[in-house]
Amino acid sequence: MVVPDSVKGKWKAVKIAVADKNANRQKVYELELGKDFKLPDSDITLTVVNFLPNFVMEGTTLTSISNELKNPAAQLVISEGKKEIFKGWLFTLYPTTHAFQHPQFGFTLVDYEPAK
Repeated sequence: MVVPDSVKGKWKAVKIAVADKNANRQKVYELELGKDFKLPDSDITLTVVNFLPNFVMEGTTLTSISNELKNPAAQLVISEGKKEIFKGWLFTLYPTTHAFQHPQFGFTLVDYEPAK
């Protein structure tokens, strides 16, 4: 995983839509990169580890070929209690690719906040 200098420090947060399948509702939360976010009324913690605005895979290296929002992707860690239950990528353009399956919640990358 390589975050190019043209991307480092340029993004402060992403917005993740969380669908509650039991309550049949969805809410969007802003998650700061690198900070834990406790999902209200649950035992779920979300952490955005990396954000790549133009995600590409070059051989075995994951990187961003520019700072333009052409293929936004967020690397997310999801924990339930103290147990890590998912570490992977959410893609705006391909929301079902490698989508994490949880019995109650669904997670989608929907927006991004640049650093000021």
